[in-house]
Amino acid sequence: MTLEELHAGLVACRRCPRLVAWRERVARERRAAFADEEYWGRPVPGFGDGHAQILVLGLAPAAHGANRTGRMFTGDRSGDWLYRAMHRAGLTNQETSVHRNDGLALAGAYVTAPVKCAPPANKPAPAERDACASWLEAEWAQLADVAVIVCLGGYAYHSAWRLLAGTGVALPKPRPRFGHGVEVSLPDVTILCSYHSSQQNTFTGRLTEDMLDAVFARAVTVASNAGPI
Repeated sequence: MTLEELHAGLVACRRCPRLVAWRERVARERRAAFADEEYWGRPVPGFGDGHAQILVLGLAPAAHGANRTGRMFTGDRSGDWLYRAMHRAGLTNQETSVHRNDGLALAGAYVTAPVKCAPPANKPAPAERDACASWLEAEWAQLADVAVIVCLGGYAYHSAWRLLAGTGVALPKPRPRFGHGVEVSLPDVTILCSYHSSQQNTFTGRLTEDMLDAVFARAVTVASNAGPI
């Protein structure tokens, strides 16, 4: 299976009734600022370089961000922060993320989330997380060159841990506590942790651009040591 085939199967997924109902309701009712736009309203595939060495893992599509635009971390302020930082790190061709046909391209990086549909209040249920896990596993199987996983938030960190445990990677016990800048070096991949670029973190100063830049600079360094990027 190619990534393109995987994405085609993903966007037709209707496994989780609550998430299907919510994503489609948001797409129908729309936010006033986007009333004239046609919302995506489906599961959102990952985005980026199929030969990526850096995998960026979030939580789930935002209701009026990726659920509207159809591309991960696109169309909201968290994505603005993320792609600006990735651009400064040399991983994108532009720093803006407005819609899925805006010309943004990633080099050496791939962006996705463990939950592919927008959840109410940004809180997927454990059963929904588990139902979606096979999509992330399938992406991981296609991304054979990944040397670094950048986890945006604790949810992404725990999801990456479950993903790697399921593939038989030898993981340390106990699991290191999540925190910004935490780095876990494993035999074939390194996990780097960052606070999520949500408005809750960026508006309060819990996450600054310098902090996010430092994480991506480290990711590029680690990936470069693993091979060309």
